[in-house]
Amino acid sequence: MESTHGRATQPAPHEIVERALELSRADGCIVIADEESSANLRWAANALTTNGVTRSRTLTVIATVDGAEGTASGVVSREAVTADELESLVRAAEQAARDAGPAEDAQPLVGGAAADAGFTAAPAETDIGVFGDFAPALGEAFARSRDGGRLLYGFARHEMTSTYLGTSTGLRLRHDQPTGTVELNAKTADLAGSAWAGAATRDFRDVDPGALEEQLAQRLAWGKRRIDLPAGRYETLLPPSAVADLMVYLGWSLGGRDAAEGRTVFSRTGGATRLGERLSPLPLTLRSDPAEPGLESAPFVVAHSSGGDQSAFDNGLPLAATDWVRDGELANLLTSRHSAGLTGLPVRPSVDNLVLETADRAGAPTLEEMVARTERGLLLTCLWYIREVDPATLLLTGLTRDGVYLVEGGEVVGAVNNFRFNESPVDLLGRITEAGRTERCLPREWGDWFTRAAMPPVRVPDFNMSSVSQAS
Repeated sequence: MESTHGRATQPAPHEIVERALELSRADGCIVIADEESSANLRWAANALTTNGVTRSRTLTVIATVDGAEGTASGVVSREAVTADELESLVRAAEQAARDAGPAEDAQPLVGGAAADAGFTAAPAETDIGVFGDFAPALGEAFARSRDGGRLLYGFARHEMTSTYLGTSTGLRLRHDQPTGTVELNAKTADLAGSAWAGAATRDFRDVDPGALEEQLAQRLAWGKRRIDLPAGRYETLLPPSAVADLMVYLGWSLGGRDAAEGRTVFSRTGGATRLGERLSPLPLTLRSDPAEPGLESAPFVVAHSSGGDQSAFDNGLPLAATDWVRDGELANLLTSRHSAGLTGLPVRPSVDNLVLETADRAGAPTLEEMVARTERGLLLTCLWYIREVDPATLLLTGLTRDGVYLVEGGEVVGAVNNFRFNESPVDLLGRITEAGRTERCLPREWGDWFTRAAMPPVRVPDFNMSSVSQAS
């Protein structure tokens, strides 16, 4: 038989999950079916070059086996699993558990509840139609760019992932996750000047290519005057994208167990952590919430493996809104049930979004307003090639990219050379003197792994540009 897409008919995702659970001979079993579809557009030199749609299925089986010395777990994931291949996948996971020995993070599997109403429904899918309004607007941006002697390059991608989670304890959970990104590069006709803009979206209905193109045209115009500056510490305005790249790395580094064992910037001597310590003099809050409007993410743990403060045994555990930093104070650290038990910390699993905001949200300025009241400083576009230098201080190094601009007397007066920076996002929190209006943004460096972020622009009086970079 053929499906409407010309493919051989396969069992529905929920049927695959149920059948795998039926086949299991292990003491416990977790099955995760991820159905993904994606649509993309690519363009170069003011013209579309390619577009396409893909679909895929990944099945993960986690088997747990009880023994005299503890419970072992085995994880096996495969793509495009057919009904005939299902039993071999389940047996492989069971064998992996028997070969592994007791799992350090073993916990009872999360208890069952009534099945999600949509568990048996077909997976959500995207297609090229998601760009129905975006593509014509992009064409208009091409025309304006061409008329202005500029070249546009970039891509847009939309993914829809439907995750079906079933366990031998009775859980039947399902989550549909849309993820959209667009990155736009504008270059001068001689390719000497470059500017970047990006956006994250759920459905492309809130992305305006024309507005992005206007922003890039302005930045290229600023770049007509070139100014060389030496390395040093400069008052610097970081836009939301650059702030996101720094705060996402901070979020990834919030592990409670590592902090309690003295291995991170959030550690105190004697096995204590810095919980309750003030990290910022400003009332800044860094938080995650699976129900955050526009940044919605899975409301339960989906863990395809164990590692750090993530545990496969926690699959299906409900997620709640969590403040990591609250009004400038460190409020929570990442933990699984296992690492929470080891450290005495509350259970705080990771949530797939991140928001930084100031308490005075109504009065927070825009980036343009912050520029207007800058006597002399730098305005960044984005950061890239970020690497960790020292976990004890969370010192990061990286490069500026696609435009660093000099602000004098409240106006941008030209573009300056790129720099290598050395900064710790934790230390940076303590030196921010102004935070602007929080807005959804796309992390430039981490956009392949983390897209659901909302950040403010911030002012740092002494951002450390450690050396001049020749990168463009």
